[in-house]
Amino acid sequence: MSHPTPAPTPASAGTGSRQYDAIVIGGGHNGLVNGAYLAKSGLRTLILERRHLVGGAAITEELMPGFHFTTFSYAVSLLRPDIIHDLDLVRHGYFPLLMPHSFAPADDGGHLILSKDRNVTIQEISRHSRRDADAYDQYGHDMTQVVKAVKPLFDTVPPNLFSGRPEDALALADLAKHLKDLPKRVLHNLVRLLSGSAADFLDDYFESELLKGLLSSSGIIGTKVGPRSQGSGVVLLFHNMGEQDGVFGSWGFHKGGNGGLTQVLARAAQAFGAEIRLEAGVSQVLTSNGRVTGVALADGTELSAPIVVSALDPRRTFLELVEPRELPDDLVESIERYRFQGTSSKVNFALDALPVFGDLDGSQFRGFTNIAPSMDYLERAFDEAKYGWYSSKPYLDCCIQSTIDPDMAPPGKHVMSCFTHYTPYHLKGGDWDVERDRLGDTVQRRLEELFPGFSSLVLRREVVTPLDIERTVGLSEGNIFAGELMSPQLYFFRPAPGWNQYRTPIDGYYQCGSGTPPGGCVTGGPGRLASQQILRDLRRG
Repeated sequence: MSHPTPAPTPASAGTGSRQYDAIVIGGGHNGLVNGAYLAKSGLRTLILERRHLVGGAAITEELMPGFHFTTFSYAVSLLRPDIIHDLDLVRHGYFPLLMPHSFAPADDGGHLILSKDRNVTIQEISRHSRRDADAYDQYGHDMTQVVKAVKPLFDTVPPNLFSGRPEDALALADLAKHLKDLPKRVLHNLVRLLSGSAADFLDDYFESELLKGLLSSSGIIGTKVGPRSQGSGVVLLFHNMGEQDGVFGSWGFHKGGNGGLTQVLARAAQAFGAEIRLEAGVSQVLTSNGRVTGVALADGTELSAPIVVSALDPRRTFLELVEPRELPDDLVESIERYRFQGTSSKVNFALDALPVFGDLDGSQFRGFTNIAPSMDYLERAFDEAKYGWYSSKPYLDCCIQSTIDPDMAPPGKHVMSCFTHYTPYHLKGGDWDVERDRLGDTVQRRLEELFPGFSSLVLRREVVTPLDIERTVGLSEGNIFAGELMSPQLYFFRPAPGWNQYRTPIDGYYQCGSGTPPGGCVTGGPGRLASQQILRDLRRG
């Protein structure tokens, strides 16, 4: 069923008002969510997007006629359930496609497939390790208990440790009580994940290298760590926070790719009365006497509003859109020290047919294909990035979305998206404009090793480096989470101590990007929680 999106207004058209109640900078998923909530509350809201389409890093584009690609972000799961309900997204075309399984191939011809069917999964794991099959339910139970303990924190505005306000003191007391009331095992596992490594946690349960490689990869995605690095545990926990139909850790795709999802969000925002303008890059947030007054566009147009919300990353929000001299020195210092370190790329393929793996029938590609045959494999890939170069045998998280959504490619053809790790933004002695095609060759060669004849299937290839991500969608250093998901940059401290509640030191200027709690991925959480804070402040006057 088609759900056409009302056409946003190009900035160059010169139509529309110049006075609004709220202006949201950035039409990525968090900006769209924030703008939709503000418009739903009755505020005259404008969402500004500098590109020709909304979505930020969650877009779908046509690489060649008939082949539709999720250029950057490609999966859904972490989108908060309250957003789906509050914004009536189903009515606007929200259509998640559940991923039936994960496929992990090995170089020796072996493989592992984790299915949604528990019994099938246990039998599959048993082929590799009876002990691991026995431990799998315990692992799933323990992780789910930690996720349930964290979920209330994930979906509420976090307390400010440094405000001195009574409401923050009460929130901190409630948080302490919540943690104190957790069962000992759950609290201990939470602390281990927040402070330790994915490898240490997984080693307690499993012995199969293929299984541990598959599971530990969720602890390194988008972050400059290996599975044995301190900090990979919290990334593993974060990626298990997703849910589909109440099942934690369940991932899938959206009909039409992630661009289909952001078009749904745009329709919802417009249905509530928000205006969206494309090709409307913001050059400056306007202020007077410590208060926001509006924005100036790149073409010189000035738009007025008493509330301006930045959905951009913290570096752009604090150091580029406003004059840093208007901000406290400690905040500027914190943002300057905030770690981005983008290490992720995408290599997208238009394929003439499905790849072949042994005597499997091809149905294994209906989900994620995880190329991480062991934790040692991931560590070796990380070692190369740690010293400033991209991995010669990279970690690849691949999906052939056309197997689940046939409209993504012509009949009999396919699109394959390969999330590629580790590819550091800062190349030691190299340049991404020079290395782009070589990275594509590296990924294609790795796929050829696992799927003989793969290269003969390639009709076209697109390589998106961290530098391309920065240039195209404005994410500093190409970090897909708008800042690494490390404990010193989460919850109380995201993006900076004292500024984790979506406000800024400039009255009326707010932040709602993935660089605010709960963090990156396509959650919509920052957009929703920021809107709650804005509306709460308005009620207080």
